[in-house]
Amino acid sequence: MQHKVVLLGSDMNTYYMARCYHEAYGENIDVIATEPIRFTQYSSIMNITYHPDLKTPEGFLKALNEYADANFSGEKILVIPCHDVYVRLLVENGEAISERFVFNSPNLKIVDEFLVKETFYKAFAKAGLKFAKTLYYDCKEKETEPIPSDMYYPLIIKPSNGIEYGKHHFAGQPKVFKATTPDNAVNFINKVKASGYEDTLIVQEFIPGDDSYLFDCVFYVNTKGHAELATFAQIGLQEHSPSAIGNCTVLMNGINQFGKTEETVKELKSFLENIGYNGFAEFDLKYDRRDGEFKVMEINPRQARSSYYIAALGHNLVKMLVEDVFEGAEHDFELLTDKVLLSMVPKSVLKKYVKNDDYRAEALRLWKQHKKVDPLKYKGEKSIKHKLYLILRAINYSKKYRINKNTI
Repeated sequence: MQHKVVLLGSDMNTYYMARCYHEAYGENIDVIATEPIRFTQYSSIMNITYHPDLKTPEGFLKALNEYADANFSGEKILVIPCHDVYVRLLVENGEAISERFVFNSPNLKIVDEFLVKETFYKAFAKAGLKFAKTLYYDCKEKETEPIPSDMYYPLIIKPSNGIEYGKHHFAGQPKVFKATTPDNAVNFINKVKASGYEDTLIVQEFIPGDDSYLFDCVFYVNTKGHAELATFAQIGLQEHSPSAIGNCTVLMNGINQFGKTEETVKELKSFLENIGYNGFAEFDLKYDRRDGEFKVMEINPRQARSSYYIAALGHNLVKMLVEDVFEGAEHDFELLTDKVLLSMVPKSVLKKYVKNDDYRAEALRLWKQHKKVDPLKYKGEKSIKHKLYLILRAINYSKKYRINKNTI
């Protein structure tokens, strides 16, 4: 039986979830979005409706109710959020739309704890998660206190509330800032204050190591609260442009040069199940060679922009949700250990900018063996404009990595 599914969003996450649906069922999926984004606007595998006010509570309810009026036929519609804003709006309005929609996402308390970083670090410091040394700066305070002298540089400065931070633009605004001196840190904090952002900034000691010290760990927790699947992928390269730093561009599943995979996954699985989590969760981790521990950078309450590699490992993300929500299917927990390379950049960029020699060699070996996937390159995609966009995007990547040297 074909079930009705709709996606919320228009970014890369949305594209590969549409791809998952198309791969599983051979049909286009409906998408509701705020505005056109190049990842999806030219695609032939989805039907997109734009609602400019979708990110407001009123606009969100209006858009979903209009969609249900046109598409509800007795069985509830599965809605899948592909961005933090839509995750929060969905769970916040879950009761209001419950007669015609169904979803598998964490509850509002957990979503807020994950999305507001100050709350996140304070709430889960005693729950078994390991973090870098962290301070908090309230941007409502007129005077910016000096950075304590016992903090080691460089420091990472990032917004506690990423959604609010994105509403206050300033020149050269980075997703995450790397401060190398006390003056450097204070000057950046003051620049953020001047933009009108009034929430908290997180100041953390930088965990040493290049991009290959970073890891991506994705879980799926079913509607009954049991974790069914996890990955543990070592990252080789991140975006280097200021607005995208922290986004992965190269990762390999089944690779871990530092060990403790099963032990770490077991700890994170227990954490999610103990707090009553549901749905996809993505942990951003970094290995700290100083104490041999994996430190949690953040947890996304959804599948992440790079999570398509799960489908490449034989587990279609949309199909997992459909089978769980509509059919009540349950599966024993599985840690996916097969090797696969996900690369969003051309081979030339991987060769030149992945600093870890052994990692780079293994990535190129998997590429040669055709065990490589790009979420945006789908043979079922018929749009010439989308394919042209991917060509231009590949060319632009070479330029971006050449110009932007600063990384975290």
